[in-house]
Amino acid sequence: MVVGIDTVSIANSAREASYRIYAADYFGDIDLRRICSGCEAIIKQRRGKSCGRLESKFKPQAFVKITKSLLQKCEIDAILLSSGLDDFFDVLHALNDLVPILGNSPEVIERVRKKLGFFEELKCLGIAHPKTAIVEDIDEANAAAVEIGYPVVVKPVKGFGGVGIRTAWNSKEIEEAFFEASLAGKDVLVQKFIDGIHASISFLVADKDVKVLTLNEQMLGLRFLLQQEPFGYCGNIVPLYFTDLVFEKCMSITEKIALHFGLTGSNGIDLVISKEGTPYVVEVNPRFQGTLECVERVLGINLVESHINACLHGFLPTIKEKASTFCTRLILHAPECIIAPNLTIFREVRDVPIPGIIIEKGEPLCSIITEGNGRLSSLRKAKTVAKKIYGMLHPA
Repeated sequence: MVVGIDTVSIANSAREASYRIYAADYFGDIDLRRICSGCEAIIKQRRGKSCGRLESKFKPQAFVKITKSLLQKCEIDAILLSSGLDDFFDVLHALNDLVPILGNSPEVIERVRKKLGFFEELKCLGIAHPKTAIVEDIDEANAAAVEIGYPVVVKPVKGFGGVGIRTAWNSKEIEEAFFEASLAGKDVLVQKFIDGIHASISFLVADKDVKVLTLNEQMLGLRFLLQQEPFGYCGNIVPLYFTDLVFEKCMSITEKIALHFGLTGSNGIDLVISKEGTPYVVEVNPRFQGTLECVERVLGINLVESHINACLHGFLPTIKEKASTFCTRLILHAPECIIAPNLTIFREVRDVPIPGIIIEKGEPLCSIITEGNGRLSSLRKAKTVAKKIYGMLHPA
């Protein structure tokens, strides 16, 4: 069973590997339900009804409830984690008590996701990372920003998808940024802003064997996709090519982190590569990434099967020396309160909503996956599909 808010690509990969797959999902989109033998979702998509807003309807404990509901109807032998629950350790423990999580244990996840402890361990490992403080009020935020040095990034300690993250260049902006971040919880993280390219590393771990699969370009806050959040996750382009020196640094960082924290299976590392070519680690995603389908297409592997083999059998797949194709994922957002059109007509579209439901302004609409023989051709194809979809939209 796959659990989280970005489950379609994982479910499809599991089905391609001949597993019977179930989902405890947030959206419950059409394509997910077609893939799964059973699916329960937090959102109840109904024609003419609004799906509401993710920030208000996302309740981590609800995933435990719908998992229990699925277990009453079917036998499930393992959980595969998607995004959304990384920082909710009580929920992870509750899920693991119901069905074992295949991959990193809740204890390992907690160790890499508890921010201050994680960055302290990175310091001991000699791994570059932004200077960081956790604060509870605006006075502490101001003091931390002065000590760290402007500009800073202010973000919720618990969160996902880049929601609530702001950049502050002075004391006035720190107040606005703190307010936005604190909407998600009492604790707020203040971090040195690193100017550079946002990237991620996709990798597998089996026992003490670590294999970097791809370095990926992260797409954040893109206005042409109607993303409202400045750092909101909008997708990826795989792979991201950098100099051999930068790639070697990323491989070294990955191996150190994976072995030190005892990671297993499929994982990701988010980082910023500075203009000087230094990779600064921002966080570890100790589960499947949103890049999954793109990585599979570029490398010609099945990532769920590879994850299972790594966790249960201790071996890793053989991959291409160098990718010959590029793959883009774009996540579209609603430009206003709209009625979802029929998106099943596009073979490139994933996360397909039920036609006729109402999607609020700025909420996710769907994903697009396209391939090309270069970065620009892959991205251009995705943009072409996005333009067609936006042309179909009508106000609710």
